[in-house]
Amino acid sequence: MRQLRKLAQLNDYRLHARDGEIGRLKEVFFDDRNWSVLYLVVHTGNWLLGRNVLILPSMIRALDEEDRLLRTDLTREQIENCPEADTSTPISRHFENDYYGYYGLHPYWMADPFLDDLPEIRPVPDELQPREPDQPHLRSSAAVAGYRIHALDGEVGHVEDFIVDDTDWSIRYFEVDTRNWLPGKHVLLAPVWIHSIDWRAREVIVNLERQAIESAPAYNRKILISNEYELALYKHYGKTIKSRTG
Repeated sequence: MRQLRKLAQLNDYRLHARDGEIGRLKEVFFDDRNWSVLYLVVHTGNWLLGRNVLILPSMIRALDEEDRLLRTDLTREQIENCPEADTSTPISRHFENDYYGYYGLHPYWMADPFLDDLPEIRPVPDELQPREPDQPHLRSSAAVAGYRIHALDGEVGHVEDFIVDDTDWSIRYFEVDTRNWLPGKHVLLAPVWIHSIDWRAREVIVNLERQAIESAPAYNRKILISNEYELALYKHYGKTIKSRTG
């Protein structure tokens, strides 16, 4: 059954290949246009000398809640030999081409729902590969955490965490800590309510008034989000929720 989970809690999960442990989830990279997670960043610890490696959400075959594991369909050898990611800098299309080519997968930017057969990926000569990061919509969860949240009539808090759907790996909500305005209260806001984002100023402006956020149902960080809570949240903001099954 699908669940909505705090990204910070998933960071405690270990990732396993078919033949052993890989490391722990560190952060994710998401597309800020549709708020879908494109890569999971896994820190390998002592294995592979503490490298950061990228895992696609589609490579996760099971979430083991009891043992706090994310199980993948990969082998440790595959991960050891995959292109090494420098997550301290923006991910470039050059790296993505190498990464998808290594695993023999069709890149997400080439997917077309109206085509049954996707075009063959042909290697691009190295001298023609773009060298500068050209992915303005690919964002790091670690970088966006801490952004200030502004309602239409003033600041309300900052981004504390992200709520991820563990089935399709979409970001359903961002958790807002309002303690600089509403001491001790945490609330959830959906990305679809965003008016604009100023990446340079590290600010998110939402299409809501401060009073609406102030009186919103408080988010209990210790329990999983229920359908009933989501319905109450959307009703409070006068929004219509898309159905969620699981």
